[in-house]
Amino acid sequence: MTLAETEILNASILIVDDQAVNVDLLEQMLREAGYTRIASTRDPHEVCALHRKNRYDLILLDLQMPGMDGFQVIESLKTNDADSYLPVLVITAQPGHKLRALQAGAKDFVSKPFDLVEVRTRIHNMLEVRLLHRKLENYNRELEQAVKERTAELRESEARYRSLTELASDWYWEQDAVGKFTKVSGPVLEMLGIRVDALTDGANADRVEGWNEQEREKLRAIIESRMPFVDFVFSRVTADGSVRRFQVSGEPMFDRACRFIGYRGIGMALSPRT
Repeated sequence: MTLAETEILNASILIVDDQAVNVDLLEQMLREAGYTRIASTRDPHEVCALHRKNRYDLILLDLQMPGMDGFQVIESLKTNDADSYLPVLVITAQPGHKLRALQAGAKDFVSKPFDLVEVRTRIHNMLEVRLLHRKLENYNRELEQAVKERTAELRESEARYRSLTELASDWYWEQDAVGKFTKVSGPVLEMLGIRVDALTDGANADRVEGWNEQEREKLRAIIESRMPFVDFVFSRVTADGSVRRFQVSGEPMFDRACRFIGYRGIGMALSPRT
């Protein structure tokens, strides 16, 4: 993530200093450096309201002002919940105030009397960090919104798929890599005439009577070869002697490492119970 130089020069800057000479000096220096959006105030009581309205990218804040010093201004700016980043660069002639200002939440400082090269460098660097921080926040918000929209789309797609599956078949099923049923929806147990434990336990399923063994061996061979199958028909003789025919389609499932993890598919009854 990068910034064009024009983005930095178009950043909004507020100068806060009770001394007109300092305001004029900083404004002149910023304009000569190419900055285009510069505002100022000599009243520290206005800063919080101005920032709420304009969301400045940088606030150049003098610490020693009558009525309300810079530390009080910083505390008032912290009440702005809409901005988690405090874009304050303090201006002070007192060396002991620098650490205190940073601890209060300021991001950097410049010393009086001004070294204009140092001031320009610190302003440029801080604006670059500030704008990158804002761009990252915007990107994260857009990404979060995109994830929400995509999740909603997937849920809607899944609901449509489930609805179509239910309309086109009598049941949906999934098996794990060893052939154990892990998901079954629809009246499959009643149709096949088998118990839950027989369905979910491969060993028990082999002992259920009435299946056509040739058909079962053929289906088992397809599954062991990890091949998809479509409209495979098998039959079973029920306890009352009637023959029931079923049709199933399935496909193998693989994880991201291309490891086989089971089968999923749909099935339907071809003839009613007699």
